[in-house]
Amino acid sequence: MTRDDTLSGVESRTVDTDRLETHYLESGDPDGRPVAFVHGNVSSSRFFEDVMADLSDAYYAVAPDLRGYGDSETEPIDATKGLADLTGDLRAFLSELGLDDEPTVVGWSNGGGVAMDYAIHHPEDVESLLLINPLSPYGFGGTKDVEGTPCFDDYAGSGGGLSNQQFVSGLETRDRDVVGNASPRAILRSFYVDPTHGFDSEREESYLTGLLDTAIGPENYPGNSTESDNWPGVAPGNAGVNNAVSPKYCDLSGIVEIEPKPPILWLRGATDQIVSNESVFDMGTLGRLGEVEGWPGEDVFPPQPMVDQTRAVFDEYADAGGEYEEVVLEGAGHTPHVEVRGEFRAHLESLLAGERFSNEGS
Repeated sequence: MTRDDTLSGVESRTVDTDRLETHYLESGDPDGRPVAFVHGNVSSSRFFEDVMADLSDAYYAVAPDLRGYGDSETEPIDATKGLADLTGDLRAFLSELGLDDEPTVVGWSNGGGVAMDYAIHHPEDVESLLLINPLSPYGFGGTKDVEGTPCFDDYAGSGGGLSNQQFVSGLETRDRDVVGNASPRAILRSFYVDPTHGFDSEREESYLTGLLDTAIGPENYPGNSTESDNWPGVAPGNAGVNNAVSPKYCDLSGIVEIEPKPPILWLRGATDQIVSNESVFDMGTLGRLGEVEGWPGEDVFPPQPMVDQTRAVFDEYADAGGEYEEVVLEGAGHTPHVEVRGEFRAHLESLLAGERFSNEGS
């Protein structure tokens, strides 16, 4: 399935790999320096369309929809392999297009986790990484310090059983209304961006479609779950994306050991509420706020220090011979590539041009 409503300069295409039929957006010169955009959870390539339309034709940009998202084929996600299903799909996609030789990989949120995992498995084939509000190297939820120590042995408080049911139901019924605080449109407006700025009204409908084009179910979003004797009574299941990013299965700290080490540009929105040290989607934060009863307290289950965890791992990466730069973008929440598009593009193009790091292009 291809789209007929893309922005000028952006094309919608599909390609069959040996894993699944993948829909993707492309822009620029196919002979230009390749850059692959990897979207986050409950989203699609639509969130990169604007920056792709603006990007210089000196670059060849592609943005695939991951399995179960956008217009790509829906296949189950085996959470026990962490992000391997999504990383394998990305590898097959780039190989099919002949772009698996040193692209710059841009990963946003969960897509940042996929980008890191891709670099772990194919370090020699990555020119550089640009990570936008990336998933912590220790996954999402259920850990309490910069070393990623689990709050409980069964990783209770993370995984597929903790999603807001109104939100999941709204995705399943493709609800485009704004009724309730947890409708897809309300979540989009309140948490994907800094709510004091909001989205461009002319583009909001496309971004909302990007949310609604999410496959719902125990093998996709949010995934299944298991009961736990530990607070809040739910532990990760074995299938679906929210279990794949649980620290039970997701540990990307191995990026410290890879060789060669592509340079990492880490961009994060100053007011991001989704990936932060006090994420409003983290059980530790919700427990502290009194939103979930029975919170065992700060010593047992504090908010996950997601940003601090990422910085600690990247500091180790630098100590081991790699390079990284952290940039905080003011006026942006979880989607700086949409909210401060010009500033984001300037950072991206300086990375693509080899102007950010001493060993780029070497």
